Amino acid sequence: MRAAVVSTFGGPEAVEVVETERPEPGPSQVRIKVAAAALNPVDAGVRAGFFGGAGKRIGLGWDVAGTVDAAGLATAWSIGDQVVALDPGIVRPLGSHAEYVVVEADAAATAPATADAVRAATLPLNGLTAAQALDLLELTGGQSLLVTGAAGAVGGFAVQLAAHRGISVTALAREADEELVRSLGAAHFTAGTVAAASFDAVLDAAVLGEPALEWVRDGGGYVGVRPGGEPAPVRGVRTAAVAVTADGARLAELAGLVDEGVLTLRVAETFSLDDAAKAHARLAAGGVRGRLVLVP
Repeated sequence: MRAAVVSTFGGPEAVEVVETERPEPGPSQVRIKVAAAALNPVDAGVRAGFFGGAGKRIGLGWDVAGTVDAAGLATAWSIGDQVVALDPGIVRPLGSHAEYVVVEADAAATAPATADAVRAATLPLNGLTAAQALDLLELTGGQSLLVTGAAGAVGGFAVQLAAHRGISVTALAREADEELVRSLGAAHFTAGTVAAASFDAVLDAAVLGEPALEWVRDGGGYVGVRPGGEPAPVRGVRTAAVAVTADGARLAELAGLVDEGVLTLRVAETFSLDDAAKAHARLAAGGVRGRLVLVP
């Protein structure tokens, strides 16, 4: 099969598509024939060497949508099932930017019925990150939440999920994105002016760090999206960062919310797997709203 990998670190030109062995699933795993796989900022970080692994061949890609092609004996999946899955991992020989990928069976979920594979591939990583970040905040209906980077993939899902739970959401984004984030369910919008200690919690998808912490009321909560990068707690504010984990059951819930119209799947552009380096270059250029998606 073909797969996008890096063997040396660098810019988009470091991405190469190679021929490699098709992986075989273990007893508790499934192999997915990839129909689409989203490109995320974490892939650019892996490509640039931020996470180490020098001297190794490193696969790219965490998101996948496709068809179960083979299944271990200890799984409930059947060949032909349409699924989405999160395939997490920083330094490993293969990721989901390939023609086939093997994942743990409990990392997969039935794909949304109302979305094609390209759109469905944008759900796993960013949807689970947003959901698990909100879990850490433990907010209830009526409380207030500021989402930074609200027009991005994680931020957009966080706005929709929080609003669906009855949380009062304020979106922090660029002025040009006000209409977008309000359409996602933000009750309030700001492009930068935020009063100190004015929210029960902040979900910091824009990785602002300590400045965002100042906007949380005493005893509130702050959750970032860069593990280990959260600021130290102050004024009784709990601080944490989400380290996303594969969770097929939770992913199935999110897929259901897609079918109910609660969650919006946003695709900016598609690229063939052979054009993976071009997709990385487009991501590096910035200004992307929605995800870039590779299609083998």
